Amino acid sequence: MEEYRLFESEYRFMDLIWRVEPVKSTQLVQTARLELEWKKSTCYTVLKKLEAKGFVKNEDTIVYALVKREQVQRYESEQLIARSFGGSLPVFLNTFLKGRRLTKREAKELHALIEDVASKEAEEVPHVDFEQ
Repeated sequence: MEEYRLFESEYRFMDLIWRVEPVKSTQLVQTARLELEWKKSTCYTVLKKLEAKGFVKNEDTIVYALVKREQVQRYESEQLIARSFGGSLPVFLNTFLKGRRLTKREAKELHALIEDVASKEAEEVPHVDFEQ
């Protein structure tokens, strides 16, 4: 998987870009000033860093995201699970859910998600009949 690692300040700025893109860079700076309390120079510095990393494109003063929010979220969650939970999703979920109360709706949504992923995985694995 490609590396979609962002520092906290970069992520906050990308979050802003994802919400308002495509956006003129001057408008982006104004929005960042209001929402993030950033100076113009800070915005352009971070924008250049994000462009150099391949996260955004600033073309004719219009800023576009080249990387989707979901790509970054997936990368960061996989890194967290690998680093903190030995790569085990069940260990992560057990730790995350311990002591929490789920609504019936949340439990159904999680169950449906797991079933969906499991059924897709089963479709990808060819069946071999060893009894022949």
